[in-house]
Amino acid sequence: MWSFPLLALAGVGGTPATAADPTDSIAVRARELHSRCLVVDTHVDVAQRLLFEKFDMARRDSEGSVDIPRLREGGVGALFCAAWVPANVTGALAVKRALDLLDALREQGRSHPADLVLARTAEEIRAAHRADKIAIVLCVEGGHMMDNDLAILRTFAALGVRYMTLTHFADIDWAGSSGGLVSAGGNKGLTDFGREVVREMNRLGMVVDVSHVSDQTFADVLETSRAPVMASHSCCRAICPAMRNLTDDMIRALAKRGGLQQIVFHIGFLSAEYHAAMRAALAEFEARSRARNEAFVENEARTLREDERLSAEMMREGKLPRVSWEKIVEHVDHAVQLADAEHVGLGSDFDGAFMPEGMRDASMFPRITEALLRRGYSDDDIRRILGENVLRVLADAEGVAREIAAGASA
Repeated sequence: MWSFPLLALAGVGGTPATAADPTDSIAVRARELHSRCLVVDTHVDVAQRLLFEKFDMARRDSEGSVDIPRLREGGVGALFCAAWVPANVTGALAVKRALDLLDALREQGRSHPADLVLARTAEEIRAAHRADKIAIVLCVEGGHMMDNDLAILRTFAALGVRYMTLTHFADIDWAGSSGGLVSAGGNKGLTDFGREVVREMNRLGMVVDVSHVSDQTFADVLETSRAPVMASHSCCRAICPAMRNLTDDMIRALAKRGGLQQIVFHIGFLSAEYHAAMRAALAEFEARSRARNEAFVENEARTLREDERLSAEMMREGKLPRVSWEKIVEHVDHAVQLADAEHVGLGSDFDGAFMPEGMRDASMFPRITEALLRRGYSDDDIRRILGENVLRVLADAEGVAREIAAGASA
């Protein structure tokens, strides 16, 4: 989920996919390969729609990016769904909102058992795929939602939360954010309590997510965590200089510890040109956003869609550049060259950001498979990027939790 302080908003929904040429052998091979892969998207924000708009995922919708019909068309087998609460919502209210969002996600699984199943482990995701169901994996985007209380973190884990993003767009009491770095010029890391949070997540088998954290927090997490770490939705800073993205050194360090970078589809993190243009146009964007969203302030999902429309308007006005979905593959390429295909994947941020042209919703995932094939990626590497890497990191976190439990009982 994006926010204004980042200075890197996104673009406009893409054009519809066109029918593939039946004589194109690579396109045919890509469709067949994609159908055999377990495709995992490690970050979507559909929970906001479920809570604020009572959206039903079984219904194909003309807005948003995620619903069961489009997930089926895109061959998506597992979806990490975030409970996101703005950083300025804190304390008991943040905890309550997080629980409401998690409950809304769990209710979708209960309401649509033929299509959706709540999954907690790598093996449960694989079992869902074998049963032709879409695994819903719960996560929390922002450590402020645990309100400095490890008991609440343990409650999240008991409800099925498999990763927690330590910060969102502002520093919290125990960890620094990339947004804090931009707004305050600082680079806060983990406090002693922050390191305790990481160790408790290791014990619980929860993956530590370092998307949104400051560079110092990133380094502190790698030093503290016994289990591999994931950046659930982050691009490459060498291509786009948003502070939310990872530097080359960070990408290498993450891979060295067995971790994983999941490339996000958010235009403001994909394109240096868009990033710069939005910085220049931010004051106008914010003013126009406030004017048009005044009636929707209580509906975070609706305000996001209105801002998407505003971004599209500013593109038509020539104030923001258009960005193609192919930038996603450019970031994948860069990360793979640094860290190998075993440490790269996809975390779209569908329903929490504005998508590049040609990748407006989950039905368009197969385009990435075809693009990777055309760039010479092997079938095995594509399987890893599409989902196998995520399952490996989940399984590793589960293994570390078992080791900790065994050590405690020895």
